[in-house]
Amino acid sequence: MTYRKKMIEVSIPLDSISKAAEAEKRHTYRGHPSLLHLWWARRPLAACRAVIFCSLIDDPGEDDIPKRELELIDALPTPDPRPLEWDKMDLMQHRRERLFFFIDSLVKWENSNDTLIFQTARDLIMAATNDNPPPVLDPFCGGGSIPLEAQRLGLKVYASDLNPIPVLITKALVEIPPKFAGKPPVNPESRKGTGGTAVWKGAAGLSEDVRFYSNWMRNLAWKRIGNLYPDGPNGETAIAWLWTRTVDCPNPACNALIPLLTSYVLSSKSGREQYLHPTVSREGLDFEINSTPNQELGDPKRGSKRGTSGRFECLVCSTVTERDYVSDQGNSGQIGNVQTAVVLEGRGGRVYLPAKD
Repeated sequence: MTYRKKMIEVSIPLDSISKAAEAEKRHTYRGHPSLLHLWWARRPLAACRAVIFCSLIDDPGEDDIPKRELELIDALPTPDPRPLEWDKMDLMQHRRERLFFFIDSLVKWENSNDTLIFQTARDLIMAATNDNPPPVLDPFCGGGSIPLEAQRLGLKVYASDLNPIPVLITKALVEIPPKFAGKPPVNPESRKGTGGTAVWKGAAGLSEDVRFYSNWMRNLAWKRIGNLYPDGPNGETAIAWLWTRTVDCPNPACNALIPLLTSYVLSSKSGREQYLHPTVSREGLDFEINSTPNQELGDPKRGSKRGTSGRFECLVCSTVTERDYVSDQGNSGQIGNVQTAVVLEGRGGRVYLPAKD
């Protein structure tokens, strides 16, 4: 059997793929898996989708390409706008440009739920593999991007990881939803009035149950521990208490508390900036909040940290700690804690208040 080179070995539309991947990193798209759970080094879905697709589709310049695959490629839309010298290109070049134009649509987030585009991609893969596509193995699945996109392209997937967190993330992405595909929700609110006869496409029924029961659990939790989250002065809800660790200044003539803060910025949102203003004396440590940074403390984004890990400046005498000193303080149980601010959630957004009694 003659080996046929795949698109990824010859030519792929890197500019389109990079643009779509960059957009994923830059925007927070509703429904994106990154909102399920934060995971570092998450691979863009667009790049994973393109790599898998281009690893299976034959390059149009190869010989012995299945007739059905060529027919599907020829049926793809003509690029719009057409490339320069389109009319002078041969059939192989036309086919490659059609595939490039199709991949440009395939990788866009806006087309993530376009059933026609994904069915076309699956048909092309089946034609290129003689209806016997290879399974995809991802032994270090991380955020689950590769297994998810392989599954959406109609491929069988085996995935795992040494860390149980990515295993759970990937189960939630690719293993659990298909088990409930096309099934109605079981919660009574969603089924009320439909008699259980409504049509639920994909994982819509599962989504309804997740929304219903997570809200039910939230309300139950609020009844039990809501008193621990007192309202703010204007009815806002307290959602977080911010703290900082502290060490005693190593200067024996000072001995003031040093806040181990790597930033004084509470909010950097334009028009709603909020900064911590630490007030340090030999008697204690206190914090105020202001819409402008304290210029005397330097760059608010670096806080009291100075250079490498473990080096913090005393705001009273300017002594800078050494990493070994901070480590020794921690090992001997001498590191303290001071509350810096309270975060409230209101109708107009988040509100930051000083941590007063």
